[in-house]
Amino acid sequence: MPHTRHFVAAALLASLGMAPCVALAQACDPFELFDPQVLYGAPAGPISVAIGDLDGDGDADLALANTAGDTVGVLLNHGDGTFALQVAYGVGDGPSTVTIGDLDGDGDVDLAVGNRNSDDLSILLNNGDGTFALEVRYGAGLSPFSVAIGDLDRDGDADLAVANGNGDDIGLLLNDGGGAFAPAVRYGVGDRPFSVAIGDLDGDGVPDLAVANQMGGDISVLLNNGDGTFAPKMDYGVGTLPQSVAIGDLDGDGDGDLAVACRGSRRVSVLLNAGDGLFAPSAVYPTGLGPRSVAIGDLDGDGDGDLAVANGSDDTISVLLNNGDGTFAFEVSYGAGRVPEAVAIGDLDGDGAPDVAVANQLSDGVGVLLNRCACRADFDGNGELTFMDYLAFQTAFLAGNPAADFDGDGALTIFDFLAFQNAFDAGCQ
Repeated sequence: MPHTRHFVAAALLASLGMAPCVALAQACDPFELFDPQVLYGAPAGPISVAIGDLDGDGDADLALANTAGDTVGVLLNHGDGTFALQVAYGVGDGPSTVTIGDLDGDGDVDLAVGNRNSDDLSILLNNGDGTFALEVRYGAGLSPFSVAIGDLDRDGDADLAVANGNGDDIGLLLNDGGGAFAPAVRYGVGDRPFSVAIGDLDGDGVPDLAVANQMGGDISVLLNNGDGTFAPKMDYGVGTLPQSVAIGDLDGDGDGDLAVACRGSRRVSVLLNAGDGLFAPSAVYPTGLGPRSVAIGDLDGDGDGDLAVANGSDDTISVLLNNGDGTFAFEVSYGAGRVPEAVAIGDLDGDGAPDVAVANQLSDGVGVLLNRCACRADFDGNGELTFMDYLAFQTAFLAGNPAADFDGDGALTIFDFLAFQNAFDAGCQ
């Protein structure tokens, strides 16, 4: 991967002669950060949404868990942030979550779906063109509400972590390397685990787990022993009915912090990492009514992680912009559909700025809010687009800094170079 990054950086430098000399940037107005929602039909109650390049054409597509129809829906991107009609694939009973990742190691991304009523997972392998093979089922536990993908045992393939809401445990399913999974190994967590996230929390380069325990009012952190087994949980109180947890570097110190949507307390809780997998007491920030999902991304292009929250009880999305130190400004509200259950962040229209997708359960559709703040190419943040932005991007890219992940797919590749170039060429709006 470092050799690949150096090749891409060389291509970036070779393109400098095509860059404009200076363009003036404008600050992003938090009240006008997103266009109004565009709703795409997805019948049968979508309650989970994931973003990824499903058909291999370089742009971000959508996957939905349609709980009332027992299907997973795929909406392919036309390349400009508009989407084709949903194509539905049968899964288990009551799909509650969908996530995207390369499960069989063939270079394209597959789907993992948690079915809360049939107590199992559906794995749908990609045919390579954005269509999917018939599901394969795996036992998970009692009511799998959430699934996350990551290489838990460090063997180079993608494993699964499942939050089993009615089993008070998480199930870990290790990949055999070909997209088949061993039986779940379970670890006890708190009362009614509703969400699980994977990320390196203690700085050892190995992915750990964070679990939101809805009825317990807390978060369980399980640190990886380095081989895909985990130490006993550590619990942190966060608020009433925590329903969603996300991992990201919120204070810019290089380690993974936690953001938690607490459905019963109209707030999001932020827990900053001390650097060793231990967390400070939570700081709380107001949101809309009934926050059910939280996602982390640089929404205003200033290089730090902001928050998007789906508020299921007042049909809004809350955007909380980072002050640059892991504290957050007051929320700004954007309209969503009826009962937004889940939110995801990714660049949907290819302009280099992260957009928002939201699963609206009672609107039977997925909402897309495109980002108006198309000035991420101002990488050094000085208000101008110049040669120095190229150098700043190159430095971040070569260092493996997630800030250089311009296409939002979690990897640093040639597509990030292309997304940066497109954003630079488009200038600042």
